[in-house]
Amino acid sequence: MSNFTPKELSWLSFNGRVLQEAADPSVPLIERVRFLGIYSNNQDEFFKVRVAELKRQVMINKERGIHEEEVNLLKRVQNEAARYQMTLNELFHKLTEELAQHSIFLRDEKSVTPDQQSWVSRYFRHHVLKHINPVIIDEDTDLLSFLKDQYTYLFVRMSSVKGNSYALIEIPTDALPRFIRLPTENNSTTLMFLDDVIRMNLDMIFKHLFSYESIEAYSIKMNRDAEYDLSGNLDKSLLADMSESLKQRLNAKPVRFAYDAAMPRDIVNFMAKELKLSSIDSLMPGNRYHNFKDFMDFPAIGDGMLNEPLSEVRSTAFDTADTPFEAIAKKDVLLYYPYYSFDYLTEFLRQASYDPQVMSIKINIYRVASNSRVINSLIDAANNGKSVTVVVELKARFDESNNIKWASRLTDAGVKVLFGLPTLKIHSKLVLVTRREGESLVRYAHIGTGNFNEKTAKIYTDFALFTVNKKITDEVEDVFEFIEYPYTRPNFTQLMVSPLNARERISAMIDREIFYKKQGKPAYIRFKVNNLVDRKLVDKLYEASQAGVKVRAVIRGMCSLKAGVPGLSENIYITSIVDRFLEHPRVMIFCNGGNEEVYISSADWMTRNLDYRIEVGTPVLDPDLRARIKHILDLQERDNRKARIIDELQQNIYVKAEPGEAPLRSQTAIHDYLMQLEEAELAKSKQA
Repeated sequence: MSNFTPKELSWLSFNGRVLQEAADPSVPLIERVRFLGIYSNNQDEFFKVRVAELKRQVMINKERGIHEEEVNLLKRVQNEAARYQMTLNELFHKLTEELAQHSIFLRDEKSVTPDQQSWVSRYFRHHVLKHINPVIIDEDTDLLSFLKDQYTYLFVRMSSVKGNSYALIEIPTDALPRFIRLPTENNSTTLMFLDDVIRMNLDMIFKHLFSYESIEAYSIKMNRDAEYDLSGNLDKSLLADMSESLKQRLNAKPVRFAYDAAMPRDIVNFMAKELKLSSIDSLMPGNRYHNFKDFMDFPAIGDGMLNEPLSEVRSTAFDTADTPFEAIAKKDVLLYYPYYSFDYLTEFLRQASYDPQVMSIKINIYRVASNSRVINSLIDAANNGKSVTVVVELKARFDESNNIKWASRLTDAGVKVLFGLPTLKIHSKLVLVTRREGESLVRYAHIGTGNFNEKTAKIYTDFALFTVNKKITDEVEDVFEFIEYPYTRPNFTQLMVSPLNARERISAMIDREIFYKKQGKPAYIRFKVNNLVDRKLVDKLYEASQAGVKVRAVIRGMCSLKAGVPGLSENIYITSIVDRFLEHPRVMIFCNGGNEEVYISSADWMTRNLDYRIEVGTPVLDPDLRARIKHILDLQERDNRKARIIDELQQNIYVKAEPGEAPLRSQTAIHDYLMQLEEAELAKSKQA
């Protein structure tokens, strides 16, 4: 048996943990419904990216005659995905029943009252019909070109004694809500899928065009390969080249075709033929409804069915200072989103944009909000005569169009925009503000684990370190220098920078723990990442375990390491936390013979992050902040409410509280810890 779990199967296990949240009765009901949407959205991306990549590998290796292993893995992935699809369908029906118990009803066209039926017909005529543009299917129709990725369609069959006619209708969720609220005569709530509003009114669309005795409609959806190629044409600007390359997604090959399980087999076969689906593509029978991602926006109805909001944690360091620069100059500051507000970062940039002492701002952008205060402050800074350099990663998957838009706006505003290296994605989370203070230039740096995105900062947990420590800020400057002039090779002694030294530094620190253990000294490794799939690091951790080094990890997503296997990894224990916030930080703690080292980083332990991206990790040098990170990780390691054990079979078994052990939900406990910590800091500042 292999000592390495395929990342694709491990990812499906992770998304299974998301489904567990939808099934968990301790989660408020509407939140459970929304987890169906999160699962579905994740699954779409999985097929578009990871399954598509696996399919390409099968096709490449088929030419070499060595594709059996990839074909078997692809079949396992498809079977596992189908199994989870059945779980999703079961949960949808179960949650529909639970919603009904709270007087929230999901009705289809057959279960509404006559009055509601009349209302739906009027709603369709006045609000929906103008967005309906059917495609009549004949022998010249190119369905493969027509079907958009991730949209839901109704495949319509009109039957008569003379034969059948066919049409496709796109569900216009870009223009209308997926869930339509119907009038009721009591205190109940009745919702209808937009799909069913259209189903109920098919005659209004087709009756004047076709003669038929019966009409039926079945939902379908297709996922396309999300990969694209840059042409590398030097006669074009990179922005134009990237925009053209993204158009490839519109015509990319399908990797999954999902359809209503009630759809007649002859229609399924017809669609498979039209879409040129092969034996290695996924044909997935499913629910009457597709695009469950829309459940992420399920209406907030009823009392007590949503998570109680957590009070915002205030940063005493920032709140008691006149400016962010004063706070950071006094002492390193660490924020942990979403418990702290992202406004501290945007305020730092806003003040930098007009502060007369600020000379320059440098930042790298990976994913930003569609209406970004970060970008607006950078444009304001350029308008105020600051030197502004923005490194924009155009290849941030599924955010490419947004980043192209911002790059154009920044360029128009006179900002120096860099696109980095064609072969390396830039995934670091850096800001560097240079300020003239007296006769000196002082650099203020931000090094984080998450994106500069106001929207995701409310739902992703991430660390953000602000510092003026010259050892750190000088090397942050060197990172920007390396991005602009990649032929340089700066020597980093503090920062871990991929692809220059991160892999070697992590491996060396694991080796150091092995050495100390063999010397009879304390030795342990604690880390938290989103994904652990790099084979070399997995093997290195096996080596550490076999030497007796205790390894404790919290891994949200993919984990290819098989933990707890006698003789291989019995000293490794891994859990995963899926809860109301998406766990996103990367943290490393090495015992170092008792002289502990603590790092935060933008990089997961994946080959792509270590070898093919620019990533930055930093040591946390302030002892108070090190203690804070350690305590947060302590709470996550002790979670017995939302943590699952990641064993060699990836069974997603919940961590259970030991007899006499109090229940601990780490995300809530972390909030309470940070509140108490900041209250103590505030009291201390008032006494000073």
